[in-house]
Amino acid sequence: MDLKGKTVRLNKYIAQAGIASRRKADDLISCGNVKINGIAVKELGIDVKEGDVVEVNGRRIEASEKKVYVLLNKPVGYITTSFDDKNRATVLDLVADIPQRIFPVGRLDYNTSGLLLLTNDGDLAYRITHPKHHIYKTYRAQVQGVLSGERAARLRKGVDIGGFVTSPAEVSVIKQGERSALVEIKIYEGKNRQVRKMFSAVGNKVTALERTALGEIRLGRLMEGHYRKLTREEIEYLKSL
Repeated sequence: MDLKGKTVRLNKYIAQAGIASRRKADDLISCGNVKINGIAVKELGIDVKEGDVVEVNGRRIEASEKKVYVLLNKPVGYITTSFDDKNRATVLDLVADIPQRIFPVGRLDYNTSGLLLLTNDGDLAYRITHPKHHIYKTYRAQVQGVLSGERAARLRKGVDIGGFVTSPAEVSVIKQGERSALVEIKIYEGKNRQVRKMFSAVGNKVTALERTALGEIRLGRLMEGHYRKLTREEIEYLKSL
């Protein structure tokens, strides 16, 4: 980003460099992982001006004007993060050929596959992940046992997953077998392991979980481990939310 005498908030600068969303950037700042001109800063709301050198985790960064929007079909066994201190495979390993620094929008658990957006547009990532925006996420869950009408009704109404009662969900049984069921569930919240905890609360353990859509953005037939750029229409749709 060419500041040319202008200033920009540090968290926005970090987001536009494709390191993390503004919210995650605030966490990096608070933990002392960010330096300006060689000096660690922990104060939120600080500005970056022309000529400042910004480092995150010891690496110099520069904000990018070109925005990139990617849809990845995340496989099981990848961490949804930009950094991992245990040296595990991350989703960024699957998009390593993209020259811009991008970061995941939201998260998918290690054992969950499916649709994951990545971008360097911090403003858009903030809007998509902010709790006040009710953007439905669609999942297909393979669960043990029978998902009875009574259990499905409880999920639709909202269940306690440990000190938090979920909002109403959309639930439909795609296929019910003798020992397991394939279920589609739509939620707009994003608590940690929420879908798994919801099914556990009604007595059905999730054995496989895939996210198939985010709002009207759909995974389609994209192969696991592969990615594609969002279309202009998809980008405009997300910005309109």
